[in-house]
Amino acid sequence: MSTPQLNYDAIIIGAGPAGYVAAIRCAQLGLKTVCIDNWHSVKSKSCLGGTFVNAGCISSMALLESSKIYHSLKHDISTHGIKVDNIDIDLSQMIKRKNTIIESLNIQIAKLFAHNKIDCLYAQGKLLSAGQVEVIETNSNKRSVLTADHIILATGSHPTELPCAPIDNEFIIDSSIALKLEEVPKRLGIIGAGIIGLELAGIWNRLGADVILLDAQESFLNSTDEQISAEAYQIFTQQGLDLRLGARVISAKKCNKKVSVEYQDSGGTHTLRLDKLIVASGREPNTDNLAAAEADLLFDDNGFVHVDKNCCTSLPGVYAIGDLTTLGPMLAHKGLEEGTFVAEQIAGQHSPINYDIIPSVIYTSPEIAWVGQSEQALKAVGENYEVGIFPFTASARAQAAGKTDGLVKIIAHAETDVILGVHIIGDQASELIAEAVLAMEFSASAEDLSRTIHAHPSISEALHEAALALDNRTLHLPPDY
Repeated sequence: MSTPQLNYDAIIIGAGPAGYVAAIRCAQLGLKTVCIDNWHSVKSKSCLGGTFVNAGCISSMALLESSKIYHSLKHDISTHGIKVDNIDIDLSQMIKRKNTIIESLNIQIAKLFAHNKIDCLYAQGKLLSAGQVEVIETNSNKRSVLTADHIILATGSHPTELPCAPIDNEFIIDSSIALKLEEVPKRLGIIGAGIIGLELAGIWNRLGADVILLDAQESFLNSTDEQISAEAYQIFTQQGLDLRLGARVISAKKCNKKVSVEYQDSGGTHTLRLDKLIVASGREPNTDNLAAAEADLLFDDNGFVHVDKNCCTSLPGVYAIGDLTTLGPMLAHKGLEEGTFVAEQIAGQHSPINYDIIPSVIYTSPEIAWVGQSEQALKAVGENYEVGIFPFTASARAQAAGKTDGLVKIIAHAETDVILGVHIIGDQASELIAEAVLAMEFSASAEDLSRTIHAHPSISEALHEAALALDNRTLHLPPDY
């Protein structure tokens, strides 16, 4: 931990993606910067990176890769003419590998802080007023007050708790604990079939758990394009996930070393007995104790910090970024961009964020990614549009890889041909969506994309073919699709 000075140019509270990037960019721009964070590992060591690195997406991604390899060896490898016997799981090694990746990223961020001469305090930071932050050191409870002309709030979010399913961290757990399990549950329940629930379901399903997802919504994945969500429902159901929609959980409690869950749907009231239950019903901003009452920081009814389009709060010189606000979705890359944007704004540079083309990704297998408008949203406003679709079953590269689930869907304006939305479900969707974002950032037309030469064979060709499909001239789509 750094020795704090009393005065800084910029104070950042929180060292998740939004906070640590804000700190790095502030320092790069010549500002004397301090970052305050109180995340600690199981070994009580201070760790940078926030939930995203230490208990969220990175952990999920690491375990997903391990589970995909295991599942492939168990079920798919023989189609390649490879014979493997006695495949088994060493879950403790999987968790160890995940933890090693996390530690590596912790060290990487710490090195960036040191290189950029950023002071880092392992402490609780609390906004006292515009220009003042109280620091309570985690290990000693020593208190001090730091001042700065600019303060950036970036404390992230935490899993939403449900009164009907109180977390006990043993049988009823949140998404963070779900990435630390010491054995594969035989029967696993998940409340919430959204992004977090599906990512966790895919991991444990591949490792052998019987996974049941309970979601109160009547429709599946409301945030995605309806055609993509229908495709996803079919694929995930075929993979063995038990998706129960319109299922409202009434109660969940420990009972004889199991979890008893009671829920209602259109068919009445039902009871499940599970080995573990994960509550994955969304996230809430970490705004408790973020600011003193006398600071008069303005929050909305849901606890988010109120900001304008420039991430400025109700207090002069105080900004809020990342999951603390309702500007854009709760995504790490949104926070990264806001961290850079605010730092540059402080330094007198202004490069606004285009929130309309921030990509979203669900790290399942296959992945789901999208940017821009969905077809149902365009229908609702009466927009005149056209759709081009290309399935991965028609992709030579996808066939060679044995990963033909999914499709690419491009929506373009019927008159101007400007790309309005791109929706992908398939292998490497998180990588493919970048081309679509770039095209939309430069207001490209679908014809621009169709005239861009793509390597053949490649997965990215599917974007090229979907653009061609808008003009009914795909090159590799069979007529019987």
